[in-house]
Amino acid sequence: MVHLRPVLNTLPAYTPGRPAPEAPGRTAYKISSNENPYPPLPSVLEVLRQGAATVNRYPDLAVTALSEAIAATLDVPPARIACGPGSVGVLGQLIAAVCDAGDEVVFAWRSFEAYPILTAVAGARAVHVPLTADHRHDLPAMAAAVTPRTRLVLVCTPNNPTGTTVTAGELDAFLDAVPADVLVVIDEAYVEFGTADDVPDALAVHRARPNVAVLRTFSKAYGLAGLRVGYAVAHEPVAEALRKTAIPFGVNSLAQSAAIASLEAADELEVRVKELVAERERVAAALADQGWELPRSEANFIWFPVGEETPALTDACRDAGLMVRPYGVDGVRATIAETAANDRLLEVTAAYRERHC
Repeated sequence: MVHLRPVLNTLPAYTPGRPAPEAPGRTAYKISSNENPYPPLPSVLEVLRQGAATVNRYPDLAVTALSEAIAATLDVPPARIACGPGSVGVLGQLIAAVCDAGDEVVFAWRSFEAYPILTAVAGARAVHVPLTADHRHDLPAMAAAVTPRTRLVLVCTPNNPTGTTVTAGELDAFLDAVPADVLVVIDEAYVEFGTADDVPDALAVHRARPNVAVLRTFSKAYGLAGLRVGYAVAHEPVAEALRKTAIPFGVNSLAQSAAIASLEAADELEVRVKELVAERERVAAALADQGWELPRSEANFIWFPVGEETPALTDACRDAGLMVRPYGVDGVRATIAETAANDRLLEVTAAYRERHC
């Protein structure tokens, strides 16, 4: 029998969002994957149509044009941009760049479920630090969890799946406590949906601290989840290391062109983001009126910390044609989607509370 790494037997499985079951006369909605419900803008679709004619050619290995466009948008040197197949792909490159076997990666839990998977694949050890009672990062506890073997700390803000954020003051105090040779990655996959005024300016923090990198994606606000393109903003030595650990041609040509076109259509995309944020606030207010006590979300989803009731709430949604994302017996995450889906969710949650509360 072919020898396989024993660690594969212990890897937690990444659970993708599944479509809701269809039923006659009823539209089913998948609100389990934090997808943007809007299709790409017409200008982006046109770029994709034109680019399809040249997919017989390899993409630009260095992702030059997109890196330069991102750098110009963020006002950082192009040499600090490293692109990959989604922010999760870039994160895999980061872990490969900094971790040897037995090194440690510290992150909050629950947070993005790919963190422990990528850490284990790299042969490193995941250090889970529980969230606070209000479902936020416990940054003092995370700082205390750093040891001489720690190479990477992940701060997901807004946090997936709880939607909570860290404050600027909390992050500064945390970074002051972390050794300068430990890389801290601020994962901002959902940053465009945030409206709180006390959150960090991650790019400013990055500029001030050589051990801070920022991770972002085109999958969420930009609606390019199917094309898989994300990037890190990192100081030159780290960015160069990311390019060394990248899969050759990992960002395909259509993804590069569509991401550039999306940056050029930023004003149009901002309108869509504001509409999703308004929907989030509408849904959150309605849930509060129903009696739900939920953490405030700064992302494009809502977190229901229902504990042991997670399977029951998931089943209630599925029976109504909604596929949400359960997390063991911790809670349920529901994406803010088209208005009809959000209204269906509110109907389900109202009926659920009548039966269970």
